[in-house]
Amino acid sequence: MLKRVFMAPDPGRARLRFAARAVLGIALAVALCGLAGHSLTGTVTGGLAALLALFTVTDATVRGQAVTTALLPAVGLPVLTAAAELHDHPVARDLTFLAVVGAGVYARRWGPRGHSLGVFAFMTFFVAQFLHATTDQLPQLYAAVLLSVLAAAGVRFGLWCYERRTPPPAVPAPPGGTGLARVTTRQAIQATAGAGFALVVGQLVSGQRWYWAVGATWWIFVNTTSRGETLVRGFRRLLGTVIGIGLGLLVAMPVHGDPAVTAALAAVCVFGIFYTAALSYTWMMLWVTLLAGLLYGLLGVLGPDLLALRLAETGVGALGAALAVILVLPVTTHSITDAWIRRALRCVHACAVETARRLAGAADADPAPRVAELEQLLARVRLSVAPLVHPLNPMLGRKRRARHVLDLLDDCAREIRGLVAVAADPEASHDTRLATACRRVEAAVEALTEGRDIAIHTDGLPHAEPALAHLHGLERALTELARPLRTPSGSPLVGA
Repeated sequence: MLKRVFMAPDPGRARLRFAARAVLGIALAVALCGLAGHSLTGTVTGGLAALLALFTVTDATVRGQAVTTALLPAVGLPVLTAAAELHDHPVARDLTFLAVVGAGVYARRWGPRGHSLGVFAFMTFFVAQFLHATTDQLPQLYAAVLLSVLAAAGVRFGLWCYERRTPPPAVPAPPGGTGLARVTTRQAIQATAGAGFALVVGQLVSGQRWYWAVGATWWIFVNTTSRGETLVRGFRRLLGTVIGIGLGLLVAMPVHGDPAVTAALAAVCVFGIFYTAALSYTWMMLWVTLLAGLLYGLLGVLGPDLLALRLAETGVGALGAALAVILVLPVTTHSITDAWIRRALRCVHACAVETARRLAGAADADPAPRVAELEQLLARVRLSVAPLVHPLNPMLGRKRRARHVLDLLDDCAREIRGLVAVAADPEASHDTRLATACRRVEAAVEALTEGRDIAIHTDGLPHAEPALAHLHGLERALTELARPLRTPSGSPLVGA
């Protein structure tokens, strides 16, 4: 895990810039709240609003990101109002919180914008519980949210908008369907059921900090689609919380809420959250837990009992999520993995089509965006297969088969990248032999997705020819993929 975080490649220093900009944006938001004379409650609310604005907005274009950021207060402020109004009405508050959970997850069907707005709505209600917000504090909290989102937007779209030069690839939408066949619909029901369990049991554990359990359930469902993914994410959240609590005892408690030291450590935590989020959910939760401990130190309530209670509530939330995905409209690892793999293969097909057009001399042919899309889809495949390759998975046969599939898909991606690089060479254009080989790859993908046999073709040319070598390598990888992908449900690979 240490190697994965500290030795993982960071092309274009994307994670480094993402994390550094977050520290700058949140620091500016907190400073402006302080200059505006807001209380500690208002300042904390503003800082968290800026964090969410910088973390959750993932639209594919800068314009889309700006629109989503502008919509955040429109969703968050009504939720904040409801949370404050219902502060002294526990039953109505709890039912409203569960409605926010369900609506927030359901909104993911509308892509990154729906996801961002759903997260912001949930976290606004959560923060109101965290800070015990009441109606008399609403004007100040409104101002803090608006000021902080504006500050975050100023840094993101004005001071340091690196996406204008290197726009991020589009985030693949989850598998579709209609009604209860749609993953987002099932997840909305699961999340609401899991949060209901966490809310009831969490209140039995603590009448003051019960919302931690609901928060744990919510975040375990974020960026997951199948039963296996959710269970693995729950384990990683619990592990990160345990490590973070240990650090809290060593780091946060000795600080005793000192503002200057707390601010410096909070900046380190923010950087850690943003830098490790794409690499390890365990590490991200470690930093989140430590940041929460520092904030409780500022509020003057941090102690060993509080940290132990946080661990207990996190366990309740993880249990709620696990029970929900197992018992309520379960979405199997196989169904989701199969859907993502087929989308990745169709993207391989599209890459081959664009490359063939490029080699045939089409001026408007550009396979590079398809390659970026393929990388995103393969990342989703790896996330979906994670339960099968997890170290704690005792089913060694499934683990070997899943790793073999991942290796073959990585081979496909490597050959596609090499092929696109060759096609970008002007001297490789108009080569009819390569265009013919590309069409064979198209046929191989079609045969693979339709369940037909794939035959490897050779044209007698030496494999030293770079483009042909990539094409033959791609054909071989596709042929080897046929067996595990055609294995029926209940097999060592797909019966998870």
